Amino acid sequence: MIKAEGLTKRYGDKTAVDGLTFTVEPGVVTGFLGPNGAGKSTTMRMILGLDRPAEGSVTVNGRSYADHPAPLHEVGALLEAKAIHTGRSAYNHLVALAATTGIARRRVDEVIDLVGLRDVARKRAGGFSLGMGQRLGIASALLGDPKTLILDEPVNGLDPEGILWIRNLLKELSAEGRTVFVSSHLMSEMALTAEHLIVIGRGKLIADTSVTEFIEQASTGRVKVRSPQASRLGELLAGPDVTVGNVEEGTLLVSGLISDQIGQIASENGITLFELASQQASLEEAFMELTGNSVEYRAPVAERSAA
Repeated sequence: MIKAEGLTKRYGDKTAVDGLTFTVEPGVVTGFLGPNGAGKSTTMRMILGLDRPAEGSVTVNGRSYADHPAPLHEVGALLEAKAIHTGRSAYNHLVALAATTGIARRRVDEVIDLVGLRDVARKRAGGFSLGMGQRLGIASALLGDPKTLILDEPVNGLDPEGILWIRNLLKELSAEGRTVFVSSHLMSEMALTAEHLIVIGRGKLIADTSVTEFIEQASTGRVKVRSPQASRLGELLAGPDVTVGNVEEGTLLVSGLISDQIGQIASENGITLFELASQQASLEEAFMELTGNSVEYRAPVAERSAA
């Protein structure tokens, strides 16, 4: 479990993290989301004791990271996959890391197989692709068989097979009762991997909720209806609290009625329906809507010159 209370970090007159309070529970994959500059990396660094908070505190499994006698057995982290000795092989990098923390060499072989690096384990890590470097970083995080994993952009550089692998791995680790805290900019992947979300913007907490609830907050409540008798159905549905819009011929978007009500009205009037579906926002749409006012860096909108 990770527990942050009033976590604050300042750099000069800039507040990077502003009074964050949250808990990352074991047994679920928790996604950590926020726009660029939101304070995600700074927060992760404070969890791992790499940055000291100006105010507040953060503990992992009841202690600050520095107070754990064998921290790699408690916390595995991937913040920068390329933070390795480029002249060493992947195998020797892990052996050296294991030797400094009292981890048996057989565990090195286990994690090399687990992350799929057996064929390149004796090659210099400096020659690895970005995806291979990510796998080595994940192997380092898993080396101590930790109770808690903190991973910053773990799918960065991975191919589709690698993305599926890390998705399944994180779910398996959380199912074992471990705490899994993952940041990512890939909303589609977070929607498939995470069960809970912590969302921040400009260093402040925006949401601490399940993925389902987060998406529901941003969903429009509209229902998409396709019917060969769409015009007639639209007339029947229209009312003072109901809005009916034509998306294209034969297709309506209805606000103010749920799908059951629309289906009932269609049935009572002998109208055939080809599609009746509540429109739910994607995780990306929900994220954009709820963090829109917290985006620190925006590209300017180019003005088109008149033809």
